[in-house]
Amino acid sequence: MAVVISTGISGAAGVQKSGYLEVLVRERWHKVLAGLNEETLTLSCEETDTNGITNGSYNGNNNTAGHPSDPADDGPQTATVRTAFTDLPEQVPEEIANRKRCVKVTKQEVGGLGISIKGGKENKMPILISKIFKGLAADQTQALYVGDAILSVNGVNLRDATHDEAVQALKRAGKEVTLEVKYMREATPYVKRGSPVSEIGWETPPPESPRLGGSPFTSSCDPPSPPPPPSLSLRGDRRCLPLKMCYVTRAMTTPDPENRQLELHSPDARHTVVLRCPDQPSTLAWFSAMHSATSALAQRAMAEVVGNAARTGIAGSKEIRHLGWLAGRTESEKQRWKPVLVVVTEKDLLLYNGLPRGKEAWHSPAHTYPLLATRLVHSGPDRGSPHSGTELSFATRTGTRLGIEAHMFRAETTKDLSLWTRHIVNGCHASAEMIKEVSTSCLYRSQECRLVVHYEQGFSVLAESSQAEERGAHTPTRPRVLLSYPFEKLKMSSDDGVRMLFLDFGGKEGEIQLDLHSCPKPIVFILHSFLSAKISRLGLVA
Repeated sequence: MAVVISTGISGAAGVQKSGYLEVLVRERWHKVLAGLNEETLTLSCEETDTNGITNGSYNGNNNTAGHPSDPADDGPQTATVRTAFTDLPEQVPEEIANRKRCVKVTKQEVGGLGISIKGGKENKMPILISKIFKGLAADQTQALYVGDAILSVNGVNLRDATHDEAVQALKRAGKEVTLEVKYMREATPYVKRGSPVSEIGWETPPPESPRLGGSPFTSSCDPPSPPPPPSLSLRGDRRCLPLKMCYVTRAMTTPDPENRQLELHSPDARHTVVLRCPDQPSTLAWFSAMHSATSALAQRAMAEVVGNAARTGIAGSKEIRHLGWLAGRTESEKQRWKPVLVVVTEKDLLLYNGLPRGKEAWHSPAHTYPLLATRLVHSGPDRGSPHSGTELSFATRTGTRLGIEAHMFRAETTKDLSLWTRHIVNGCHASAEMIKEVSTSCLYRSQECRLVVHYEQGFSVLAESSQAEERGAHTPTRPRVLLSYPFEKLKMSSDDGVRMLFLDFGGKEGEIQLDLHSCPKPIVFILHSFLSAKISRLGLVA
């Protein structure tokens, strides 16, 4: 593993945090320079990752070293830099190939050696020159080629050196540098290959994303804003990732026994960048900074979506109370967490597999759970009190026609956990006060009836009028009340999980048995929500 350091970059406008991390690409860790600002995370993976050699510059913050528009390694370069696409193998004299040469280079005050390097022992490759910047020291010798393996520097053997060891040797070499090199034609494909960050997959949001009405995330009363930075960089050795509606989490897709990893999931939940920090304190610092940035952006995004929902609605609801990312799983999925975009409306809990793209997607969540039939059954860490590094989770159970559906959710911070659980509990109570009444057909003592549960009035069992009675009546008749009890009279409720509901009000009827014709769980959960809301309204703990 490469030595990782986290050092700040001075003078970079808007940068909140920067330093060297590692990124997981194709199951291998690669050292990158990470820069975080309020809206983006930038990963730069230069061939050397040093202050001394990168792109021929001694200023590690200057990624282009005075060479504008330095494109990716995986395509043709501009005329300011020599690469494997310009220094073709057939252009190298035959007497040069596979022969050792010693080349003297005098470093310049600005630009240093003027080379970039790849390879190293950890890559099972020699130290290779991958770029030579025109007009700088190495280019002026006219004796070095892209594809040259550096065997030694001022007599220091680099044949078995790691990438970092080679970087340090080149930095310590002084102004007059003697390079022992050997051109290797077989290394050309490796030199041509793009840097690891060029292989990071990421989405490019369509123009209508992610607005309900089909235009970008902007408020109708705000002035037009410039387009967001592209998620696909113009440079193969740099990737700029917009953080808006991204999800920052830990230990979801890859094992992290040392607690040093971070994960950034794209808004469509299809791409993941896994970063590794040098130690746990720096991991917490990076996580805190990234979480703060994404949380602030999510608040802005929610305000914009809420404005659109007020005009068009969302999945049958009129108002969005809260939205954001959580790690979610069902009972059947056991330990498999996955990103879930959760939306709390005035009456429903909506789950999306990714950020919806366009109006139709917003109206088609993966799951819709009525808050009135949903309750919070667990909240907090698995054991002990909430503290850093503890898995903070909560669970919901929803009564459905097919039985109980349970979901586990994991929050990233204690503040997030408190916010989500409060929104769900308050949403359940608000939904009870708003809906007030639910009813369902049932069979009571072999008679077709209707069970009505009212938030204020309690329980009623009404006899259904027969079709003959309805045809013979000149005016609509009021249903005959067979039973009526307020909530405070309820002593016991239970069900068989199939179709029977049992209620005991302590009356002369004894236990009341109601055949609901289908799973009783929705009604059971709803009456419990009514009770919880009433207790909460009285100022007691529900």
